[in-house]
Amino acid sequence: MRLLVRFVKQAQRSAQVRAIYHSNFSTLSDLSGPLRDSSKGETSSAWLCGSSPHIVESVREFVEVQVDFISEQEEQALLRELEPGLKKKRYEFDHWDDAIHGFRETERVQWGAACEAVIRRLRAHAFPQDSQLLGPVHVLDLDKAGFIKPHIDSVKFCGTTIAGISLLSASVMRLVREEVKTDWVDLLLPQRSLYVLREEARYKFTHEILKDEESFFDGRRVARHRRISVICRNLPE
Repeated sequence: MRLLVRFVKQAQRSAQVRAIYHSNFSTLSDLSGPLRDSSKGETSSAWLCGSSPHIVESVREFVEVQVDFISEQEEQALLRELEPGLKKKRYEFDHWDDAIHGFRETERVQWGAACEAVIRRLRAHAFPQDSQLLGPVHVLDLDKAGFIKPHIDSVKFCGTTIAGISLLSASVMRLVREEVKTDWVDLLLPQRSLYVLREEARYKFTHEILKDEESFFDGRRVARHRRISVICRNLPE
């Protein structure tokens, strides 16, 4: 995040409630391809649950999870490019704004052909065509013992949309309405999935990645291992 803040500044110069509402969901292994609710014949948000039907429906249009957004081969291509640089860094257990615990990070501007195709696909899917994007891609490597605390990315440095691909591990992202702490939703982020937070989910909700020991979705355990996220953002308007 320190890298992100520095780049944007340069660019500018030049009691959780467990009453859960969710849609049909059987096992994590079922989450491959488009999720369908066979009883309705409609797309089902099996990756989304929350404290009430109202909060789930109010957030639904501002959040998205695409399961298997990248293939195993594309994941391996990204790891081959990222691992050599990440291994030179140590995991940090404090953060400049106390938002992340147990992490290391880097930024990438240039990619090999296979990875560049993935980044282009991510950006084309998540952002409007005329959106001004933050140039470097933010890469956040979270240790198995690490976690991301509830926070809202600064409006000084990030625009309306945040999108990230999850490598190596599944995880649970929790969004909590800043003004009403009992309003929350959980997003299930399988390995190789893409998540997108837009507009209201971006500005009015904190987001966090749960600790391994707290990593449950709809009461079900989601083991959290080391996780690398490849994150793109647009610039503030």
